[in-house]
Amino acid sequence: MTCIAAVAENGNVWMGCDSAGVAGLTLKVRKDPKIYRVGEFLFGFTSSFRMGQLLGYKFLPPLQPDEMCIEQYMATDFVDKLRETLKDGGYARDKDGEELGGTFLVGYRGRIFRIGEDYQVGENVEPCDAVGCGEDLALGALHATRGRPPEERIQAALAAAEAFSAGVRAPFRLECLASNG
Repeated sequence: MTCIAAVAENGNVWMGCDSAGVAGLTLKVRKDPKIYRVGEFLFGFTSSFRMGQLLGYKFLPPLQPDEMCIEQYMATDFVDKLRETLKDGGYARDKDGEELGGTFLVGYRGRIFRIGEDYQVGENVEPCDAVGCGEDLALGALHATRGRPPEERIQAALAAAEAFSAGVRAPFRLECLASNG
């Protein structure tokens, strides 16, 4: 289920999402969002609506220490607090002795980070990314629309994912996190 697409440009992050909720062969167009704004952060999730609700309503990212680079902060303080929140919220699970969460994108300080289900933090070389079952379709559209305004690129990415993935449906939502927060 899902397509989340994000573009970073000029210190801002745009993130768009679809509205599909998929379980097996059942598809429901959901009213609740797949993108949440929490302070300086945008979270766009796949994996589970429960995880998304915890990100949007419970997770309070810690402040980034001035002396800590953003990569170190995301991989340590941010992820440590995330793991605690997902455990306390009953979402984190254990599989063969490995703690697992879910997959989502984070817009923060003009950059896009991908959090994997094993809590790894990644950042694409290109200033864009996508997650969900429509990920590859969205990334292709984002690549093909370079040079166009971010809002148009995200709309094209989501439209491509909807056209060719059974797990992606409109309506689409778009958020922008301006560099001033």
